[in-house]
Amino acid sequence: MEHITKRFGRATVLDGVSLDLHAGEVHALLGENGAGKSTLLKILAGVHTDHGGSIFLDGRLVRPRSPAHAGALGIAVIHQELSLLPALSIAENLFVERPLGRLGWIDRRRERASAARILGEVGLELDPDMLVEGLSLPERQLVEVARALGRGARVLIMDEPTSALAGPAIDRLFELVSGLRARGVAVVYVSHRMEEIERIADRLTVLRDGRVVGSARVGEVPLDQVVAWMLGPRSLAAEELPRPAPAREERLSVEAFSVDSVAFERPLVDRVSFVVFAGEIVGLFGLSDAGAGELLLGLSGALGARARAKEVRISSVPVRMGSPREARALGVAFVPADRKSMGLVPGMTAEHNGTLVTLPSLSPLGLLRPARERRAALGMAADVGLRPEALAMDAATLSGGNQQKVVLGKWLLDEPRLLLCDEPTRGVDVGAKAEIHAKLRALAARGAAVLVAGSDAREIAALADRVLVLRRGRIAAEVARAEATPAALLALAMGHDEGRA
Repeated sequence: MEHITKRFGRATVLDGVSLDLHAGEVHALLGENGAGKSTLLKILAGVHTDHGGSIFLDGRLVRPRSPAHAGALGIAVIHQELSLLPALSIAENLFVERPLGRLGWIDRRRERASAARILGEVGLELDPDMLVEGLSLPERQLVEVARALGRGARVLIMDEPTSALAGPAIDRLFELVSGLRARGVAVVYVSHRMEEIERIADRLTVLRDGRVVGSARVGEVPLDQVVAWMLGPRSLAAEELPRPAPAREERLSVEAFSVDSVAFERPLVDRVSFVVFAGEIVGLFGLSDAGAGELLLGLSGALGARARAKEVRISSVPVRMGSPREARALGVAFVPADRKSMGLVPGMTAEHNGTLVTLPSLSPLGLLRPARERRAALGMAADVGLRPEALAMDAATLSGGNQQKVVLGKWLLDEPRLLLCDEPTRGVDVGAKAEIHAKLRALAARGAAVLVAGSDAREIAALADRVLVLRRGRIAAEVARAEATPAALLALAMGHDEGRA
């Protein structure tokens, strides 16, 4: 791939990126969220076709027009979210895109025989007639690889392939990757886990802000250099970041919220325990598959009985939060990362979205009081820095920053005791980010407890009084505010300094 450029509107997502892959090598692609990794690989896989630059396969200029065309060229993707069809058999999944047969008739016997041969190549002793829904997650991951090989893949893109695997399943996957390397397949391996990259990859390339900032053979550069490439030189100095005021000792003496051994399987959160004090902002920092956002989702009650815990306490009193309704009754608010599908109701005005949580208290006996609702909405807008005229607009048409202000503002109207925020400034501009940070600090100053999950090391380092670093669904380290530099957090999240876990 040479000089690849891609823009979405005015935003340049990729700016002259070049990436070369050799037959029989594993090439790790690294970068923070938003660095451009996914966009680059979607271009290679034929998802995005309107881009600048050139793609060569065996020295021949190609331009994947669709995922199907990319597959015909020998380029296959194994996504983090598996794409198998659970209600079909293994054999049917392997050949669903190109059934075997003649004159429109599918030859099931031939498909089963071919499926058995392909499964054998990846070390799976499974009946091709088994339904995928009956397979374990590691088995499904290997069937995904088998499907790619069955299509004759010569370039295989693996996006966080171990995100839902552990122990022997990871070892088995790595054996398979080593076998692919021996067969001459070029593997692009996307991961944030340095222990995996050091074990399986031959070379690594780092993207930052849509550009290649570093490339080297694995083992030739230390982790500190990789982190520096990912963050940029200015981000390594804690003194260059805006920091919250030092936490007052008296505000950190009252337990506001605690959880003991919360766990759920999909997505994985594994026996997480911690305490948050009144007036404290605690950051939950983790990379894409760490489980930080999923942990907040479970604590919000949205996962119901799937999220289990030995004990949950609010103000030292044991409670149960089996649903969002129960959580809200206890004074718990949840600001999701996906504001469009989870935080807002499109088609409704910003005013009605902003008063949605408190509408019962604004409507005695179930009767709407438009004037009362309007006053509450104006107060909410003033509190979060939203222009009053924006209240009359459809919330779906607002800018990202204003949408996030509405989502945050509706919960602030409810005066929560515990605020759960997942990626609270994703996709917002610098000005809106500063305003949102100020509101979170002001809420904590009034005595509320705030939990902020995020994958931006700079933001979490700048905002939190204390940081819990998550990796593979578990707390890998607890970092005091004075030590929570972006570089330190990122290194811990990538698997550096295992002794602190």
